[in-house]
Amino acid sequence: MKWLLILGFAVSSSIDNLGVGVSYGMRNIRIGLLSNLWVSIICFLFSITGISFGQWVAAILPGLLPVLLASFLLFVIGIRIILLATPRNKPSFDRREKDKTRISVEGILKKPESADLDQSGEIGLGEASILGIALSANALTNGISAGLLGLSAFAISLTAAIGSFLTVWLGVAMGRKVATLRIGSFSLGQFSTLISGAIIVLIAIKALFD
Repeated sequence: MKWLLILGFAVSSSIDNLGVGVSYGMRNIRIGLLSNLWVSIICFLFSITGISFGQWVAAILPGLLPVLLASFLLFVIGIRIILLATPRNKPSFDRREKDKTRISVEGILKKPESADLDQSGEIGLGEASILGIALSANALTNGISAGLLGLSAFAISLTAAIGSFLTVWLGVAMGRKVATLRIGSFSLGQFSTLISGAIIVLIAIKALFD
């Protein structure tokens, strides 16, 4: 059943990209083929780096410790992502103005348009580097856990990269048509982030009881 875990890691690593793509589509921000490809390459590199590190740690730790550590990391990461997706009250005007100048992983996930630094309406290769790093944070941490579980580095990294490319492309296409779509109190982007966190928690539980 390892292929289910590999698929789960790939989906959870790339589903945030769907929400980012939707946000770009809603705002008519373009991300070209080369920029999207560069984002997916960054995702591959982060993922394989995380898995390699996880495999190295797994070789050092005895017995069930790698599985327990992987499950713990995945559970904490999943819960944090779920909390990140939960709608909150909007910050005050001063706080919003301060947030506009701050580029961070969390900031880009909450306001994907902030990656368009020159406000040109298109994500260039340089901006794609920032976007790719922000979107690949999950791939790195998921990769460490996947390495601890002894899963295939190449299989997970490749599927995560392909998933990244497809979800950004699909998200942009969807965003042009579903600008006002909400699922309960969640925007489509928030809901995709919520699903990502839930998948990671489920992987943690499955890994622990396998």
